[in-house]
Amino acid sequence: MIIFENLNGHTVDLKAAGIYPLRLTVDSLTPRISTEIVEGMDGHIDLETTYEGRTMSASFFVESKYGVDYYQLRNLVYNLFNGKSYFYIIDENDPSKRWKVKTSERYTVEKLSWIAGNFTVNLVSPSPYAESVSMPHYQFKDKFSFYNNGDVVIDMRTQQDTEIEFRGVSEGLTISNQTTGDTWSYDGSTTADDVILLKGIRSTKNGTSIFGNTNKKLLTFAPQWNSVHITGSTDFTLVFKTRFYFI
Repeated sequence: MIIFENLNGHTVDLKAAGIYPLRLTVDSLTPRISTEIVEGMDGHIDLETTYEGRTMSASFFVESKYGVDYYQLRNLVYNLFNGKSYFYIIDENDPSKRWKVKTSERYTVEKLSWIAGNFTVNLVSPSPYAESVSMPHYQFKDKFSFYNNGDVVIDMRTQQDTEIEFRGVSEGLTISNQTTGDTWSYDGSTTADDVILLKGIRSTKNGTSIFGNTNKKLLTFAPQWNSVHITGSTDFTLVFKTRFYFI
């Protein structure tokens, strides 16, 4: 079964509208391979492999209460799956994950009787990964280990939901992930009332950008355990918020 959720978090009750989800089929990852051919050499040099966005399909059965309502129901289907609007789709068999998708091709609601029909929509996600529905918050007051529960590296360049909030007195603050070797540093100072926020690619202090006073690096977090050290401060609170990402 399938849950349809708008980007604002509102869940559309498809069954109440007469739209009954049948199945969601998620395709495999699609590799995008960059190569270089050297004249006179067999084969090629493999430079890099990245992934295309993810594709999937969803099938539905529709049934109206009265024949005259069938066309209104069909129009509702065309409105929900309109090809321009993104939405989240969740498989109830795997309810902790969601896909951000929109319809990718033309489709038809085929009429089976005067009140019923069915249709299948092809969907595309700009990301190759599903994301966790929940966004856990973690709070630390010392060096800590953080467990990335997903399959994929959390990269603050691309996962814009990830936030690290630091509160406390500091001088030359440094946040280092010993597991990945990434370090973020700030060559300024903070008082007990100041708040430094790392969100995506942005670094702010009390809402004002401090990017020019940092080492202009970003943090990543590998799957499973990450050992994080804080230097330049001994009395602080650090709040970490992130989603997890899955193949």
